[in-house]
Amino acid sequence: MNRTLAILGGIVVLAGIVLSQSFFIVDETEQALVVRFGQPVREIREPGLFFKIPVAETTIYYERRALDVDPPRQQVILSDQKRLDVDSYARYKIIDPLQFFRAVRTEREASSRLSVVINSSLRQVLGNQTLIEVLSDKRAGIMTDIRAEVNESAKRFGMELIEVRIRRADYPDATRQNIFDRMTSEREREAREFRAQGNEQAQKIRADADKQRTVIVAEAQKEAETLRGEGDGLAIKIYADAFGRDPEFFDFYRTMQAYRTVMGDQNSNGDTTMVLSPNGDFFKYFNSMDGGVPAIGQ
Repeated sequence: MNRTLAILGGIVVLAGIVLSQSFFIVDETEQALVVRFGQPVREIREPGLFFKIPVAETTIYYERRALDVDPPRQQVILSDQKRLDVDSYARYKIIDPLQFFRAVRTEREASSRLSVVINSSLRQVLGNQTLIEVLSDKRAGIMTDIRAEVNESAKRFGMELIEVRIRRADYPDATRQNIFDRMTSEREREAREFRAQGNEQAQKIRADADKQRTVIVAEAQKEAETLRGEGDGLAIKIYADAFGRDPEFFDFYRTMQAYRTVMGDQNSNGDTTMVLSPNGDFFKYFNSMDGGVPAIGQ
């Protein structure tokens, strides 16, 4: 009895193992390929529960969703002989699991093969473009051409390329340093040119300012001399009018001025020496003083 139960239990366990290996589930994000002794026999592209022959058949799952591929950075020579280090990426889908299995088998191998195709297409397409075209609005069209060319090869692998993009495109390090040095030299040349132009303008402004200053000073001096002359003329007229009213006073005033001029020239002792005739007109106002002027020799 115990032996019979053990046998029945073993049969149940074996049946459970066989049944568990006979059915498999395909998720909605997956697609499957049933392989019998290494040869594909059936494709499953819809989600659900499916049957397979235990032991003889195995199931290989592939993604239905888009997959990423990151090709290694490569150097491209453009048609204008410019060199660029291009870093690109792409996204693809497995559209034919059977063809994919026969061509590359695994997603890792697919990524490797697709990277080679993408880089080859980048070199070929970008090699016919200039740097200006790569940086302009034509870039989207260039990416479309690259995707179309890569898709021709990707279809042989059971894949479809969704998009390919240039993540970054830089000059090589040596070229970048040369460009930097050239830009530095160009900016220094422009700075020297601007300084020279500034100095030229400064000299022109200083020369114009000096000219204006000279003109202004000359006009001011001219106006001052004119005003001074007008003032002197007006003063003379006023003096003439004033002295014309009393000629005797004018004669007295002029004589007093002559006395001050002549007697103001003193020697070092403060004495004034005059050798003049006391009877002349020059001393008439001295002679008119009380007591007169003593005769010479008295």
